[in-house]
Amino acid sequence: MKAMTAASFAFAALLGSAAVAAEKPTVVLVHGAFEDAGVWRGVEAGLKKDGYRTVSVDLPGRPSNPQAPDQINLATYRDAVLDKLSDESRPVVLVGHSFGGIVISDVAEHAPTKVRTLVYVAGLVPRDGDSLASMAQSDGGSSAGRYIRFLPEKGIATVPVEARGDLFANDGNPGQKRAVSEAIVDEPLAPLAEAVHVGAQFAAVDKAYIRTTQDRVVSPAAQSAMIAGASIRKSFTVKSGHTPFVTAGPALVAAIEASAN
Repeated sequence: MKAMTAASFAFAALLGSAAVAAEKPTVVLVHGAFEDAGVWRGVEAGLKKDGYRTVSVDLPGRPSNPQAPDQINLATYRDAVLDKLSDESRPVVLVGHSFGGIVISDVAEHAPTKVRTLVYVAGLVPRDGDSLASMAQSDGGSSAGRYIRFLPEKGIATVPVEARGDLFANDGNPGQKRAVSEAIVDEPLAPLAEAVHVGAQFAAVDKAYIRTTQDRVVSPAAQSAMIAGASIRKSFTVKSGHTPFVTAGPALVAAIEASAN
């Protein structure tokens, strides 16, 4: 056998590196309530820099993906994510922030073979029959309930402008709080109270959790309880409030990548 030359060795190493990069899973990002896919811009940039392909989902019913609130339910959200996954040839890392945790859990129950790992970012990890409303009511450490306004005549929930920065980005500087405040959108009301049904297929999917230790929306105690009560393979901690993609972007990117491995 002929000895491998330096040039051929380098070429083989290059091919090997490309193969490793190609094996990285696609990361699909699902925002939470009162948000749109724009919250993930910094995270997407960080993941792409490290060789990950990313897809951000705009859930229906917000300015970036308009649909009448009375036409929206949990299945509408689930199907919006499934539509994105239909283009993927391999299982993805599916990331959900806050209420997005309920959405990604519903996706995993209906299409478990499309999901390699579920990653919850301050996310709601439901049991069968849970809803955002029921889980929020049991979270005694959350401050969200005193600020969220429900407008059933319009079919939406909203957060007053003056409360947004300190509620969602309490750990942020004035500029970050202002950015979060300006990005908040109204949320269709019906899915917030709708029960999600998950069972054996959801339970079998790999799961990781990213805790936010200064969170005023989903309290750290509630996050710890969800981690303890679900089959979470690995948990990570980010020192931030409820919007780490704004106030702790690099740490969040690192935690998502660690969850993906």
